[in-house]
Parts: sequence; structure tokens; C-alpha cells
Amino acid sequence: MPKLTKRIVDGASPGAIDHFVWCTGTRGFGIRIYPSGRKIFVAQVRVGRRLRRIKIGAFGPFTVDQARDQAEEIIRAAHKGRDPQREKRDARAALTVAELCDAYLQAAHAKLVITRFGRPKRASTIAIDVGRINRHILPLIGSIPANDLTRTDIQRMVDDIGRGKTTGRFKSGKKRGLAVVRGGSGSATRIAELLGGIYSWAERRGFVSCANPVRGVEKMRGQPRDRVLSTGELRALGNVLSKTQCAAGSQAVRLIALTGLRRSEAFGLQWREVDFDHSCLRLAETKTGKSTRPLGSSALNLLRTIPQTSMTWVFPNASHTGSADLKKAVADLFDYAGLQSVRSHDLRRTFATAAAELGFGDSTIGDMLGHARRGVTVRHYIRPPDSALLVAADRTSAHIESLLMGEPRAAVYDFKKIAQLRKRDLMD
Repeated sequence: MPKLTKRIVDGASPGAIDHFVWCTGTRGFGIRIYPSGRKIFVAQVRVGRRLRRIKIGAFGPFTVDQARDQAEEIIRAAHKGRDPQREKRDARAALTVAELCDAYLQAAHAKLVITRFGRPKRASTIAIDVGRINRHILPLIGSIPANDLTRTDIQRMVDDIGRGKTTGRFKSGKKRGLAVVRGGSGSATRIAELLGGIYSWAERRGFVSCANPVRGVEKMRGQPRDRVLSTGELRALGNVLSKTQCAAGSQAVRLIALTGLRRSEAFGLQWREVDFDHSCLRLAETKTGKSTRPLGSSALNLLRTIPQTSMTWVFPNASHTGSADLKKAVADLFDYAGLQSVRSHDLRRTFATAAAELGFGDSTIGDMLGHARRGVTVRHYIRPPDSALLVAADRTSAHIESLLMGEPRAAVYDFKKIAQLRKRDLMD
């Protein structure tokens, strides 16, 4: 067998069937010549008891020297006990980033992705993940094999999102709906964190064998929002709420202002979750799981005035098959009040700030807002809110209501009511 050179390969003629010309200088390196005249470099190695013949590439795109270098790498790998043919097959079958994201979303829909609170991801959170994956991750890095994704690839993606490369208007999936995607550094950070979570999930389940490539990526941490409505802004909002034609939107904004509920909690509120007897909401599903929230008299009176047009939803959609999507209606109310920079969560923050100004502590405020708490009692026993918590909710909601009505005044501490509530707590 001659040593393979360009001259020998050029001069090798096809026959009636395909045949091989092997190299004497590199044992296992050769070229396969087909009857059509096509010439393919190969490396032949033994792995255990099996003989493997691995295709390197065609003569032309590969020179003899390039093919020989590839063959020597394959031969060295086989001598170390690796199976180059299987590795090549596995590499071809490896998931891309797009396929990995799809597997993650399927698991999330099946409630197999657990949050930091030890609960499956909620449908609303998964919907946000879908948007971030489809509009940012897939267009930028979706075609890259998941095991080959590097920190450099992700840093480039983060920088591209930060400078607005993925900005655009997209169909939202809702009838005549459009999603406006703006990108920015805040979005880039959240998308990188989502991708890091996907890789952590995939690594535990054997979908990827690489270390999490998101670790070490430079991300810009946005400043936490501290927007709180002033007395004048609350009065302006109250004026608009009293005149609006959208009753549901106005009622939802008032409910958030008087309770500190998250927007999704208010919009998706069900009548069975409203406990008028014990002045509280018993929310079946929130960001932190089941949650009991105290209600002040102002909030209770508001809920009593809302017509029960649906047996289930406090704010039903037109067909009464689910809760209404009041996001745009509520945003319009803020805009009409001249509060273009204000949204629902700012009302929640305003409620907390008002409670702090009235002298209530962080623990009490956290309970009113439904922040996560740990402990056997909290997890396993359902009780009405204690009297002190109800008073805190009552005073805070009364104070907010007075500001919305344009009548700023200090809420009155009702000692008679406290005594009644304490008596009822003991009976319960």
C-alpha cells in the first residue's frame, strides 16, 4: 500500500465496484473510491471487538493532509477507548437550543418544572417564557447545538437584546392582538436568567453534558422600581375612576389600590376566594402559592358593590368562560389621569408605603401583600387573619380610599372593632 499523496489520489481510477486505497504512513487512513468517481477519505479503527469505519470527507473540500490530520485524531481517540463513530452519531442527534427550549416548555406545561418556591410554574409565567424564547432566544441562538453553546454566544445574545436587535411588533396569539417587543438591558438580563434555568433543568436530566454556559455572563442589573403615587396623583386617579365608562377596569384598579393585590391576583379573582364573613381573601394560586389576605372595610364594601354577573369570576370575560383581560383598560385609566409612568404594581407599592407611614411593621405589611413565608403553621393550617392584621388592612385601605376621593385624612383607629375582632379570633 502506498503512502497517500495528492498524486496518488488524483490517479486513482474508479472500478465496477467501490474500492479502497490505504495509506502506509498512517495505519487506518485511506480513501474510498466509488464507481461514480467520487472519492471519500475514511479512518478505520477498532473499538473493542468492533471495527469502525468513519467518513472524514470528500477529496476536494479536504486535502490529503487535512484528511490525514483528522484521521490521526480519530485513531488517537480510539486508542483511548472512545468510539469516534458513536460520538459522531451522537453529535448529529444532539439537541439544538431550539429543541432544548421546546423540551423545557413541554415539561413546564406538564407541571414538571419547579420554581424556587417549590411549586410548578404557573401558566401565566410559562406564557411569558414562551414569548421570551420565541422572540429573543430562538432568532439569535436557536440553531446552535445545545452542547456547543458557549458563554461567548450568550454574551453576544445579551448584548444584542440590550441594544434592541430583537425589537419588533409580533402577533400575540390573541384575536387582533399585537405584542410590542422593545428589548433593552432589563429584558436581556431576564432572558439570560431564563436560559440559565433551562440549562440547569436540562443538566439534571441528561439533556446536555456541558457546564451551564450562562454562568459568568455579564448582565446589567436594573434598578429596582420605587415609584409611589403622591397624594395629588391618587386624587387625579380617583377623579378618572369616578368618571370612567369601563366599570370593570375602574373596580379592578380600586381593588388593587385598597388591597395591594398583584394585577394577576385582582384580574383573576374568583367569588369563592372572597370570604366576607372573615374579612379576607383566600387565594388558591398566587406567585407564592395559596395565600390569605386581610381585607379592610373599604375593600369589602367595594367587593359588595360589584355585580355578580358570573358565578365564578369577579371580573368575567364577555363569554363568562374565564377572567377578563383588563390590562389595556387599566393602562388607559392611568394614561387618562396623566400618569403615563404608573402601572398596577405601583399601586401595590403605594399601598405598602402607606401602611409603613401609618406605623405598621415589615412583617405585617408582608402578610397584607402575600409575601412568601415559611413554617409548618403557615403551610398546613388555614386560619382567618388575626385582629391586628385586619386593623392594619382596614386603616391602610381607608387611608388610600380617602386619598382617591380627594379627602386626605388620618384613618381612625377603631378600638371597639379591635375588641370585637379579638373576641371572634378566640371563638374561631
